[in-house]
Amino acid sequence: MNPSKPETVDELVANVIRPLVRGWQSYHVPSAEGMVKLDAMENPYLLPPALREELAQRLAALELNRYPVPSYTRLKAAICAQLGVPAGYDVLLGNGSDELITMLSVACAIPGRTILAPEPGFVMYGVSAKMAGLDYVGVPLRADLTLDLPAMLAAIEAHKPVITWLGYPNNPTGTLYPMADVLRIIEAAAPYGLVVVDEAYQPFAASTLMPALPQHNNLVVMRTVSKLGLAGIRLGYLSAAPALLRELDKVRPPYNVNMLTETAALFVLEHLQVLEAQAAQLREARSVLAAELAALEGVEVFPSAANFILIRVPDADKVCAALLARRVLVKNAGRMHVLLQNCLRITVSTDEENAIFLTALKDALREQ
Repeated sequence: MNPSKPETVDELVANVIRPLVRGWQSYHVPSAEGMVKLDAMENPYLLPPALREELAQRLAALELNRYPVPSYTRLKAAICAQLGVPAGYDVLLGNGSDELITMLSVACAIPGRTILAPEPGFVMYGVSAKMAGLDYVGVPLRADLTLDLPAMLAAIEAHKPVITWLGYPNNPTGTLYPMADVLRIIEAAAPYGLVVVDEAYQPFAASTLMPALPQHNNLVVMRTVSKLGLAGIRLGYLSAAPALLRELDKVRPPYNVNMLTETAALFVLEHLQVLEAQAAQLREARSVLAAELAALEGVEVFPSAANFILIRVPDADKVCAALLARRVLVKNAGRMHVLLQNCLRITVSTDEENAIFLTALKDALREQ
């Protein structure tokens, strides 16, 4: 029998890659070289020089020829002790929150099940659902970007989601949903599945669901150290009822947190007050920046409990281009969802960078 003609690469891709994946665009991160970078909700502050030197010494002493200890016992104990995890509860670690989101979807993936979230929200909730072969339902926020509780409760009843995601506060809007509404959703979803409260921006908010874990078996609280000032080490963690956490741990890849990340996180947790002080500075800067933005003609400012502010301008595309020409990079959120038409998301930064942004924004608005 003659061998068949070899496939072209395009034919091979068409045959082996899922149509869903072929239709996606890769996650794009624009170059920020030489920019005032206000698009990614990063903490603009470094560790003090003395701490950086001490951290460098610890990292240099690592035996990088060895795998990490796979249980991560010391790091998990430090997180539980210092970041408010209830007594008797443990944490599951991930390579950033993104990996934890994927792990949750994979653990719950049975064809025909649904994942549900308010929209606009973090894009990875829907992406992870589709990657796992699950259905995804987005429930629109109100026009003012607040939570539509009746619509959420109706959607939960109609779709019986295995996972309901709630950003607390929400990205990209900065909205902190009322605690009473979140608790209603947790109770309504209990017969069907989990409610994952994503507290990525918790250092900048005045509220947390972490203490409520013992009262709700279907509640999962997820956080990251990225927004606290450690975006570069890629570490996320979640907590849930111990029996649930044991099952989720079964889909965690071995050695998913590298030794450099583990050591850096342990070190910084010894000096948590430094990052907490930085978060306090950013909360103060958020209030100042929001007031200055609200004073500008044609700018609508949405309330934020995160380290960013969402605004609406007359023409987001033109303003964004004008800011880019002035070497200021922000997120054009208007392309993310219909409710975000002409919206920009701006990371709260240092006083100096916030001033540069405001000057550039004023110039951009005058050009409209």
